[in-house]
Amino acid sequence: MRCPDLQELPPPPPGKTGWPWTEASASLPNARPDGIPWPRISIVTPSFNQAQFLEATLRSVLLQGYPDLEYFVLDGKSNDGSVEIIKKYAPWLAYWVSERDGGQSAAINRGLTMSSGLLTTWINSDDMLYRDALVNHASQIGFREGIVYVGDCHIIDERSRLLHVHRARVHNFEDLVRIRAIWRGEPRGYIVQPEVLFPRQLAQDAGGVDVRNHRTMDYDLWGRLLLSGATVQYTQIPFGIFRQHTAQKTHQIWTQTRALIDTAVTLLGQAPHLPEHTREGFIADLYAYRREYWLETGPLARVGLPENVVLRLRDIQASVRRRAANLLRGSREEHRG
Repeated sequence: MRCPDLQELPPPPPGKTGWPWTEASASLPNARPDGIPWPRISIVTPSFNQAQFLEATLRSVLLQGYPDLEYFVLDGKSNDGSVEIIKKYAPWLAYWVSERDGGQSAAINRGLTMSSGLLTTWINSDDMLYRDALVNHASQIGFREGIVYVGDCHIIDERSRLLHVHRARVHNFEDLVRIRAIWRGEPRGYIVQPEVLFPRQLAQDAGGVDVRNHRTMDYDLWGRLLLSGATVQYTQIPFGIFRQHTAQKTHQIWTQTRALIDTAVTLLGQAPHLPEHTREGFIADLYAYRREYWLETGPLARVGLPENVVLRLRDIQASVRRRAANLLRGSREEHRG
C-alpha cells in the first residue's frame, strides 16, 4: 500500500499541530531511478491501553510517504479507547485485531510472521517514526541484504518535548554483550528499538521475537541477528522517536537490568565463535556488574539482605506510598467539594 496523504487521513484532534498531526513526510515515486519498485517495508505496532499516545504512533507510520508500506496493529483487547482510534485508521492497515494475546512479544511476533516486507521493524504504541524516516533512508542509504540499519533516535517526554538525540555504539556481537562498557557506558551505547530497520527473513530464520521474553525481546533479537551473520550499519538519519514515561517497563530499572544480564549470558552460550576463555570473561564481567548495580539500588541492598526480601519490602513501601497519595488526593477533592 502507498502511504496516504495528510488530507486522506482523519483530521487531528483539536489543538494538535506539527508532526504527525498537521505535517507529513515527503513522498517517494513508485519506483527507483532505475525503474525497479521500492522494496516493501513491514511495520508492526503492538498495542495495549496506550490510547493517549496511540494515534500519534499510527499517524507517524502512515504519513511516511513510502510507496509500499505494510502496517499491522495488534491490540491486546484494550479498554481505554484504543480500539476506537485504530478503527479510524483501519482503511490504511494491512491487518488489525483487538483480542487477548500473550503480551507484547507475542503480538510483535504474530505481526512479523504475517508480514511480507524485505525490511521490517516494530513501533510500540507510545513511540513514533521520525518525519521522513523511510524516505530519507530509501533515498540516501538504500537497502542491502543482511544489514541491520540503525538510525538516530529522538528521545521525548510524555508531552512530546525533545529530551536528547541518541546514537548507539553497538557494532558487533561483542559490543552488544559489553553491557557495562558499551550498552550502559558513557556515552550510552544501547540500541533504542524504534531506531532500527532489520531484514524480515533473517529475523524469521533466527526464530523471530522470543514470546517468552517480555522485557529484553529486542536486545535478544539483535543478538541472534548478529550471531546469524547480520552486519550493523549506522545511517545517522533521524529514524525513531522514543517516548519516556513512568508507566513503561524500562522504568523498572533493577528488574530490567537483571533481565538484560540474563539475556546477555544466554546469548553468550549461543556464540560458538568465541573462545571459551573470552566467553567466561564476558560472563564474569556481567555478573560483577550485576552485583555492583544491585548494591547501588539502595540501603536495603547494601546491608546484605537477600534480594527477594529487599524487593518485597520495596513493594510494600511503594504500596503504602500509593495509598497515602490516594488518601491525600481524596481528602483534597472532598475539601474542594
